[in-house]
Amino acid sequence: MHDQNFVDYVKICCRSGAGGAGSAHFMRDRLNALGGPDGGDGGRGGHIILKGNKQLWTLLPLKYKKHVIATAGKNGSKSRSTGASGEDIILEVPLGTIARDVETGEVEHEITDHGQTVILTAGGMGGRGNWNFKSATNQAPRHAQQGVEGKTEWKILELKVLADVGLVGFPNAGKSTLLSVVTAAKPKIASYAFTTLVPNLGIVKYRDNRSFIIADIPGIIEGAHQGKGLGIRFLRHIERNSTLLFLVPSDADNIREEYKILVKELEKYNPELLDKPRILAISKSDLIDDELKEMLQEDIPTNVPVVFFSSVSQQGLTELKDMLWQTINMES
Repeated sequence: MHDQNFVDYVKICCRSGAGGAGSAHFMRDRLNALGGPDGGDGGRGGHIILKGNKQLWTLLPLKYKKHVIATAGKNGSKSRSTGASGEDIILEVPLGTIARDVETGEVEHEITDHGQTVILTAGGMGGRGNWNFKSATNQAPRHAQQGVEGKTEWKILELKVLADVGLVGFPNAGKSTLLSVVTAAKPKIASYAFTTLVPNLGIVKYRDNRSFIIADIPGIIEGAHQGKGLGIRFLRHIERNSTLLFLVPSDADNIREEYKILVKELEKYNPELLDKPRILAISKSDLIDDELKEMLQEDIPTNVPVVFFSSVSQQGLTELKDMLWQTINMES
């Protein structure tokens, strides 16, 4: 994903179409000069609709579309003819997109499936024509309803990356390197903090033509839940991952402490994240021998599955993928 093209937050003004007016027409022809009411209903105003598209990975197409306006429904006409509905506006979005109301902040919709559609802002109903109001006591109603006005609403669209596994770790923990080794993804890799500025997705090929998706989330630092570093801008992407893979390098000052800080940041951002299955992977294990690995055991948390691996020497990668596959497919 190119940094400039990855957009995961947009704010748009949605204006749905007004409903068409009902008709107050009376039937007239050569044989009947005083026919009854036959005014048709007005057409529905156009909706603003969200539609999931698995081919999209960013909200970039909506970045510069600040106002989305649907057309009004047509008026009803004679012979009980209903007016045409206004044209709906369909906004295609990536899977994992949520829609919030700007004023309340409430999540109104989630798009998780390809082809899924939801009405973001509904068009106004068409007015009823005068034939609807005919009764035994009113044989010739001369009134019809006006259409309901469309709505003008500001909406926030946020993208939360959908993946089976989310990589969680401090900058330079080796997340991007791991992704580049186990998938065909080509994330930017360098030796300075925050090399990864956008989430990167890759498909891990597993045994028997099976596969799973892994996401490299930009590095977390202490205080990320308060917006420090890249902050909550990318913490939200972790919410959509079914399994969390914590990466701590073998040369860290204190593996247990780094892991605790990462868990604490997730808990402060959203305590529900701790309900997800977790694995602790010790990266850069090619830097240590068996004796050092044994010494590190005292520094490793005991309440989480642990695996040592090296992206450079590729040792432990098979074990890591096995553990991830088993965790993803655990029976709940």
